[in-house]
Amino acid sequence: MKKISSFKADMILLLVAILWGTTFVTSKFSLNELGPLTIISMRFILAVSFMSIIFRSHIKDIQKSDIIGGMIVGSVLFIAFATQLIALNYTEPGKQAFLAGTYVIFVPFLVWGVTKKRPDTKSFVGAFACMIGIAMLTLKSGLSISFGDSLTLFSSVFFALHILTTGHFVKKSTPVKITIVQFATVAVLSTVSALAFEGVPSQMSPGIMIGILYLGIVCTGLAYFLQTFGQNYTKSTHTAIILSLEAVFGSLLSVIFMKEVFTPVMILGCVIIFASVLIIELKGSGETEEVLEQVN
Repeated sequence: MKKISSFKADMILLLVAILWGTTFVTSKFSLNELGPLTIISMRFILAVSFMSIIFRSHIKDIQKSDIIGGMIVGSVLFIAFATQLIALNYTEPGKQAFLAGTYVIFVPFLVWGVTKKRPDTKSFVGAFACMIGIAMLTLKSGLSISFGDSLTLFSSVFFALHILTTGHFVKKSTPVKITIVQFATVAVLSTVSALAFEGVPSQMSPGIMIGILYLGIVCTGLAYFLQTFGQNYTKSTHTAIILSLEAVFGSLLSVIFMKEVFTPVMILGCVIIFASVLIIELKGSGETEEVLEQVN
């Protein structure tokens, strides 16, 4: 493809952040008629089909090592998506958008568990600030946290683990091959699980069908392609900040379309979470290769 300017690349990444921000509201609407596993199944069948068409020349070169790595990464991604979408049944999309972004906080601590290298001070500051923000956003009277919010945080741990496993296996493969195999893995696991626990959908309205097509083709297949293309022509710090805006767009859209209400305390919690994510992102974006080398 033709090389583009850094500004245009940033605009492409901003579009990706907006698209990803819309997934929370779209998924919430889809849950009115479909089970979470069924949504994931349809989404990733469409996504892997899109990727296989766009990158069909890569498929014939997929080796056994690509399949093994992609299946491991895909299994982790399946758990992350399944728990997140199940959680969305019990929480609001705007709130989940910010909680989902906390996966960034878990990365350096997972690396610590694997490599025994203690995270630096910024990681601890970011994690502490994030905990305060999460408390302000989620705690109810009696200092309890809802099941949906707890499950969302649990899913964030697996999204963090997904980053580490991807970083490990992509070194022995390519981003395109790993993505195609992991998308196919998620599609298979979610389809089998959906048939076992949710059955075949009896009906689906035109609006939900459009929503599923949008999630699969636009927000997963196309968004990944745009992210991969855009981040090749801009700075890693730009990528980190712009993609972090996913949480902001997700919450704004939930307020607009779902009439979700944020109290002043919750808004402050969102601001603190976003700031803590940026602390970790800006620190980590310049050290990604070093961290992934440690995991290897």
